[in-house]
Amino acid sequence: MTTISAQMVKELRERSGAGIMDCKEALKECAGDMDKAADFLRKKGLATAKKRAGREASEGVVQSYIHMGGKIGVLVEVNCETDFVAKTDDFQEFARNIAMHIAASSPLGVVPEDIPEAVVEKEKEIYRAQALEMGKPEKMLDKIIEGKMTKFYKDACLMNQLYVRDTSLTISDVLNDMIAKTGEKITIHRFARFQIGG
Repeated sequence: MTTISAQMVKELRERSGAGIMDCKEALKECAGDMDKAADFLRKKGLATAKKRAGREASEGVVQSYIHMGGKIGVLVEVNCETDFVAKTDDFQEFARNIAMHIAASSPLGVVPEDIPEAVVEKEKEIYRAQALEMGKPEKMLDKIIEGKMTKFYKDACLMNQLYVRDTSLTISDVLNDMIAKTGEKITIHRFARFQIGG
């Protein structure tokens, strides 16, 4: 039986932002393994996120971030269920970090459905031409294009991107952690990224 020390709970709390009891439970469940306990909490957060998916998120903030002496600017709308959560430092910081991430990673949309059809078709055309040039057989093309599009969506969609502040997480993971932390439905609704000469 692994003894769960207060220090271990404190460390996991700092790492995950979860409550004391949740951290204790996760550490017990994972025999004191910090990485496994963090994963356990993330999965639990995911379950919480799924439960909250049907709720209304009509409060929130529009956060801005200006980078490189005014050369790049981002506006992002992040929604939650209550004004109380919207005003917390944690929520404001989360929205600011998302805006900063967008400035650095320039996604094309929040989810694949946000990317204009014309952009998607152009990508598919490029991948088809590349595959043909490499002498790939016609019957393999759809499979090759599908694989390339999966990678494209991973790079182009905000929710699939690796978080610039911690590349072991996707933006989706960071969002689910925030949902678990606040106990509210939170959505990254939309964003606009401006770049001088872009």
